[in-house]
Amino acid sequence: MKGIISLFFCFSLFIVSFILREADSASQAQNNGIYIVYMGAAASSNGGTRHDQARLISSLIRRNKHAVVHSYNNGFSGFAARLSESEAKSMAQRPGVISVFPDPVLQLHTTHSWDFLKYQTDEKINSSPSSGSDSSLIGADTIIGILDTGIWPESESFNDKDMGPIPSRWNGTCMDGQDFGSSKCNKKIVGARFYEESDDSGTKIAGSARDENGHGTHVASTAAGSPVAGASYYGLAAGTATGGSPGSRISMYRVCTTFGCRGSAIMKAFDDAIADGVDVLSLSLGSSPGLEPDFPSNPIAIGAFHAVEKGITVVCSAGNSGPGPKTVVNTAPWILTVAATTIDRDFETDIVLGGNKLIKGGGINFGNMTKSSVYPLIHGNSTKSNDNVSEADARSCVPGSLDENKVKGKIVLCENLDDGEYFPSDKLDEVKSRGGVGFILIDDDERTVAPKFNSFSAGVVSKKDGNEILAYINSTRNPVASILPTVSITKYKPAPVVAYFSSRGPAYNTPNLLKPDITAPGVAILAAWPGNDTSEALPGQKPPIFNLLSGTSMSCPHVSGIAATVKAVNPTWSPSAVKSAIMTTAIQTNNLKAPITTVSGSKATPYDIGAGEASTSGPLKPGLVYETDVADYLQFLCSVGFNISQIKLISITVPEDFSCPKNSTSELVSNMNYPSIAISSLKENEPKKVTRTVTNTGEEASVYTTVIEAPKGLEVQVIPTKLEFTNKSKKLSYDVSFKASSTSKEDLFGSITWTNGKYKVRSPFVVSSN
Repeated sequence: MKGIISLFFCFSLFIVSFILREADSASQAQNNGIYIVYMGAAASSNGGTRHDQARLISSLIRRNKHAVVHSYNNGFSGFAARLSESEAKSMAQRPGVISVFPDPVLQLHTTHSWDFLKYQTDEKINSSPSSGSDSSLIGADTIIGILDTGIWPESESFNDKDMGPIPSRWNGTCMDGQDFGSSKCNKKIVGARFYEESDDSGTKIAGSARDENGHGTHVASTAAGSPVAGASYYGLAAGTATGGSPGSRISMYRVCTTFGCRGSAIMKAFDDAIADGVDVLSLSLGSSPGLEPDFPSNPIAIGAFHAVEKGITVVCSAGNSGPGPKTVVNTAPWILTVAATTIDRDFETDIVLGGNKLIKGGGINFGNMTKSSVYPLIHGNSTKSNDNVSEADARSCVPGSLDENKVKGKIVLCENLDDGEYFPSDKLDEVKSRGGVGFILIDDDERTVAPKFNSFSAGVVSKKDGNEILAYINSTRNPVASILPTVSITKYKPAPVVAYFSSRGPAYNTPNLLKPDITAPGVAILAAWPGNDTSEALPGQKPPIFNLLSGTSMSCPHVSGIAATVKAVNPTWSPSAVKSAIMTTAIQTNNLKAPITTVSGSKATPYDIGAGEASTSGPLKPGLVYETDVADYLQFLCSVGFNISQIKLISITVPEDFSCPKNSTSELVSNMNYPSIAISSLKENEPKKVTRTVTNTGEEASVYTTVIEAPKGLEVQVIPTKLEFTNKSKKLSYDVSFKASSTSKEDLFGSITWTNGKYKVRSPFVVSSN
């Protein structure tokens, strides 16, 4: 009996000990976060797991079989795992490890636009439609990989009618997931992956490549959607919706959920896309300005580096944090960074004052007011709910500021004096909840981006027009107005205009690299949308199957489509050649044949638009290209603090004779063979010189001469002034020296253009004394 009691006691101790260990393990797991362990290049050019990587993963799995979240083996080496802070610090000291950093959560940067780009291209000197071919034919064998929220495969934009067989080089897959079987893929959607999340116990959360947000569907159809006639947003912007490269295939990598886009999933998607065989990668997401990490802990920069090293062009959005300076993100030199501009379509909401005075406002509303149905018009300042409400809050119609008795049955004029603390929708809801029947917002910025007000009668006006409405209210005993339903207007001028939200340069961490690189349409872009999104439906209407969105998220896939077309026409070109072709053929003028401007009316600078607005046909035959080779990128890594040992772990293509200069500084970045030039710390009468090399892609025998546009106070000299290419000399170099006659507090902008009469190859530059 004692033996039985003793055995029972021992077994009980074992059970208690086991439970305590499991509870401690669960508690530890809950305290652990996901860290990314980056180990540089893959085992070989064909991928594979490195021995040191395998040993680290094995040690983690022995401790906790659910510790490893992702393993990276194709384009680069590393893994994402659940680690404690002390484990992460210890892991960072292991041989072969480049960096260990917490898994960041990045955010999304949230079709007549192509017609406008083609019009702009046709209007450009020395360009014509005949310089390119039908992109639906030439894009047929290029594959665009998109890292986003997923895709809605039933959209007509993803039909594969008349598309040929999927290229035999394609290695991707269509993953089965929740409400998304592999049969949903076709010759248009050739791949669909998703990255399941799991809880601390390792239990997988059901996943799918299906888009539950709409962003990924919109982006994918903008880049490579098939033509769909009769597309519109409830009758607005009607026409044929098509992607930039409708003959290209799409591979979707769902890395984003409703909680954001995990860096570990982004890196896994890069790793998969490299093995799958995409030609272009498009990312409409990124960090917040000022918070973008340096290369060692930046998932997008790391993944993009290895993708570009494998010959894949990577296109990223610049961010939606403008118009302030130093807000641009995704600034690594191997990334093509895209800003946003408007197109020549305006969504016009007419506001009629007193039955006869017409104010042309903006925004999108499907209200039921007519010109004859007038309502009392009142300024927000006259509707304060109580004495504790400030005048500024009432004028801005912020939540809780208006008196229902004063608002009911009226149209309310509101201002924007709250520094962006509240969205236009918040102000509309305040007016609507107090019984208002109409809403007019004075806001220069919002006037340019067509905010949606659905079925409520509302519009946005410029400050100038707003003052006119205020003057009418103040001069009339019983002011009345009506707000008419929105109509879409084409051939609107001026266009393009830099979108107010588009993030601006200079890059806060790389002053000697000009970013953004390029701009493209990103305002009120019509593209495909999930057909079950009732939140976007008008009362009594079916959900829209096309939607209007704004953001650099929308401009990015425009350039991705162009890049795919360029790659299709020039399949042997490197990513840097593709980037160069897009940048050096960009357009700097609007449809008034004047310089592109910002919303305020000032002339746009390269900090706003990079090289300019992307052209659709110019990049197909650019004449000359700037090829940025691996050594340039490695020099960049030297300048940001890497040593040669680390660089050899990062890249498998380090030249044998490569070494970091003894004094590696950011000044070296200016000398990178980049299509633009950025010079910092230029002092009076202390010239600086950079060298560039161009490769002739046009006629074998050709002579180019230089044209310099330089601002007052800056002397720019190019040597030689003439480049003579022959069938034996495809690459030629030139030097550019910059000398300031006086120290300028403002950054100075200009350009260097090489021309042979047929082609114009333009490079913008910026010079700073800081």
